Amino acid sequence: MAFCGWKRLLLLGRQNTFAKAWRRRRGVPSPCWKRCCHWSAGESLDPEMRAFLEENTEVTSSGHLTPEIRLRLLTPRCRFWREKPDLWPYGDPFWAIYWPGGQALSRYILDNPRVVKGRSVLDLGSGCGATAIAAVMSGASQVLANDIDPIAGMAMLLNCELNHLNPFPITIKNIINSEAGHWDLIVLGDMFYDEQLADGLHRWLRKCIRMQQTEVLIGDPGRHQFLSHRIHSQLHKVIEYSLPEYTRKENNGLTSSIVWSYQPSNSSENC
Repeated sequence: MAFCGWKRLLLLGRQNTFAKAWRRRRGVPSPCWKRCCHWSAGESLDPEMRAFLEENTEVTSSGHLTPEIRLRLLTPRCRFWREKPDLWPYGDPFWAIYWPGGQALSRYILDNPRVVKGRSVLDLGSGCGATAIAAVMSGASQVLANDIDPIAGMAMLLNCELNHLNPFPITIKNIINSEAGHWDLIVLGDMFYDEQLADGLHRWLRKCIRMQQTEVLIGDPGRHQFLSHRIHSQLHKVIEYSLPEYTRKENNGLTSSIVWSYQPSNSSENC
């Protein structure tokens, strides 16, 4: 099975495995800027892992909504686009695809730097780190990237280097259901692909808003699991972007992606 077939499985079903991993890693302490796992470019990145990622990904900035950001991704020119998925030696590489919800969030932040300028930002489920990178480029005072896949954290370091940025803090703990952290803004893209995970996100994000007055922005191209979840009734559409042709082909013909502002009403707190 070529990676294009594997990617369809990621889109349609194998994300359930990732969702289960999020649910297993619960009950961890709330992160703060000084206690989270810090990665530093060149020092903590294992040389063999660096070589593997550099050999098996392609640096690209085309075909996406943010040509300003260079990323290491899996593309048709990469070996594992053609190899059998089981030959990939690590967990499913969700981080190696620039998902449309993350693209919309990153584009919005780059076009509207006031949204993050001087603010602390948590990029939840950061993947390749593009939205965190966009926040740094746009003047955020603090950025924390969170993804439970340690390989994603390593890829983010390389992507920081590609964009001539000092590495931001990265944590690979599951912070959903932990104590609400002190962030001015939480951004998350393409996370509503599993009902139980979506329920957990709904409760935790609502708690962050209630306790810390955190602003929440969500990027999603309109997948069924997102549109059908009860959180959708508490979202306000911020902006919609038409996706480039390459991204449309990568995502089974999805044509646009939307940034939503999550504004739960007080009456929904016990939902």
